[in-house]
This record gives sequence, structure tokens and C-alpha cells, in this order.
Amino acid sequence: MEIKRGINMLEELKKKVLKANLDLVKNGLVLFTWGNVSAIDRESGYVVIKPSGVKYEDMTVEDMVVVDLNGKTVDGKLAPSSDTPTHLELYKEHKEIGGIVHTHSTFATAFAQTGRCIKAYGTTHADYFYGDIPCTRSLAENEMGEYEKNTGVVINETFKDRNVVAIPSCLVKNHGVFAWGRDADEAVYHATVTEEVAKMAYITEMLGCSDRLPRFIADKHYNRKHGKNAYYGQRKQ
Repeated sequence: MEIKRGINMLEELKKKVLKANLDLVKNGLVLFTWGNVSAIDRESGYVVIKPSGVKYEDMTVEDMVVVDLNGKTVDGKLAPSSDTPTHLELYKEHKEIGGIVHTHSTFATAFAQTGRCIKAYGTTHADYFYGDIPCTRSLAENEMGEYEKNTGVVINETFKDRNVVAIPSCLVKNHGVFAWGRDADEAVYHATVTEEVAKMAYITEMLGCSDRLPRFIADKHYNRKHGKNAYYGQRKQ
């Protein structure tokens, strides 16, 4: 009975991960096969992730790949995403993360390619991120042997003194975007917001502004949605 329940849970997770991957296309975050979504079932420790190099329009639930936290495939006929080791490093380090997205969305990736954070210029940014969206350092030549794993390591290094819940996104220098959330859907949401605030930041800088949003306004906007006494939206009955 317990085994059957576990199998059913993973089947539901596969459906959610497929939908989240297709939402990357719907939200304009990916071209071709340039991205992936995963989600973890914390009870079993299994991760469901997109298969490597498969076109979004061709993907089915059966194509989703299940791996353990060591990267061993436990279910699925296809090879998992090449970025799987990055996802696993984040899941192992941060128990708060339930879903992860990787994209090469245009504006956010432009910031990553210049090695720059996305500054918190306005309230839209502050509604979702408590501070700048950071950019990692470059990987060193001696880190190329386990490139994907070390991409996760360098993200974790960047978040050593940051909160992954308060800042659910990171730029990897010269590479692209990783975003996360409580589940796959929230991870896609945060990746979408990352691209939008990157676009706003780019335009803001082109217009000649470099002043961050005042801290007291940033605090107000973040806390009214996410703080202890948050009041944005409808109260649950």
C-alpha cells in the first residue's frame, strides 16, 4: 500500500513537472530546448526532471525522468537534463526548495553575461525579491570537470549569507538564470518575474537611473506580501 501511494505521488509530480516545463514556453522564457524544470518529493528524496534535449512540443508525462539525490535514474527511459547535478546541489543544500527552473531568458541572461546583479530599482522587484538578485562568480578552469555540479556549488556559495526564500532567483555568470520555489509552479513564477524585472532594470539603466529603491519602501512592499503581518490579497476564510 505504501509503495503504491509512493508511485502515485511520483506520477502526479511528473504531471506537474511536465506542465511547468510547458509553462516556460507559454511564458516566453525558452526557445528550442533552452531550459528545464524539476521538482522534488521530499518524503522519498526523488527528483522529477525534464529529459535532456527533448523538444517541448514533443514531451509527454512518460518522458519525465526520476532520479535520486545522487543522480541515479530510478524511473524513465530517457537521459535526465544535463543540468540535473545543478538542481541536486540546490535541493541538498536548501530544504525549503521544492522546485527549480533554469532558463536563458533574454534580459536576465544579458545581466548574467555581464556578471552583474539585477538591482532592486522599484516596487515590482521588491514585491518578490528582498534585495538585488545576485550573480555568481565565474567558474574556474579546474571546476570544469564537474561543470554542472559546480554550477550548483557556486550558487550555494553565493547564497551562503542570503535567504533562498527571500531571494528565490540567481544569475550564474556567463550562463543564465536559476530560480526556485516551494514547488515547480512557483519556481516558474519566480523565473518569469526575474525576466520581467531584468527587463525593467535594463530600461531603467538605459534611461540613466542607477539609484536603488529606498530601503524603507522596499521593506514595505516585500513585507506586505511576505512578512509576518502580510495583508496583500484576500484573507482566507
